[in-house]
Amino acid sequence: MAKLRITQKRSIIKRIEKQKRTIKALGLGRPNRSVVHEDTPQIRGMIRVVQHLVEVEEIND
Repeated sequence: MAKLRITQKRSIIKRIEKQKRTIKALGLGRPNRSVVHEDTPQIRGMIRVVQHLVEVEEIND
């Protein structure tokens, strides 16, 4: 299964609470921090909520 590298590119200061909670749930919190997650519909939905704050890169196993 493919994996996704999610990198936070923008700060969550002055963002709505839903976006702040989504960033925390993804394991991010600071700009330029990256995490790797499995490519699932749940993760894709979370990315969609904060797509203007993150950069996503597909990693093939």
